[in-house]
Amino acid sequence: MSKKILEELKNRFGDKIIGTHSFRGDDTAIVKREVWFEVAKFLKEDPRISMDHFIDLTCVDWLGEKERFEIVLHLRSTKYKHRIRVKTRCREDEPLLPSLTPLWKGANWCEREIWDMFGVRFEGHPDLRRILLYEEFKGHPLRKDYPIDKRQPIIKKDKDER
Repeated sequence: MSKKILEELKNRFGDKIIGTHSFRGDDTAIVKREVWFEVAKFLKEDPRISMDHFIDLTCVDWLGEKERFEIVLHLRSTKYKHRIRVKTRCREDEPLLPSLTPLWKGANWCEREIWDMFGVRFEGHPDLRRILLYEEFKGHPLRKDYPIDKRQPIIKKDKDER
């Protein structure tokens, strides 16, 4: 069934699907940024595919490449027992993607973590703020060009603010 999903994506989205591949049961679709949300919605809502289980969303920093940040979505169908990985890229000067929180509530914390660690923003996210670091932290520490020896002040809150 999974190869049929990849073929269905190619048929439905045409040249917006940059590539697909399968390896040892893992199927991957690489999509253009402008169809990121539409592809995810299709995978979830099409009754023949039914990717109802959001597994994970993460980011990879490809420092030095034109489209530096790769966002990786992992989905599974509990009904049909198939899974897929969907990837897209965004540039460092425009690290913005539509939020997947309208489709899967589980995307909320993952998108916040990606924002916090890499600086990729998710348009339409209900509460895009830091999740692991404090609000005054400067920068995004999982970027490959973040200085490993950079010192950050620890901001002490007043007793009245606790």
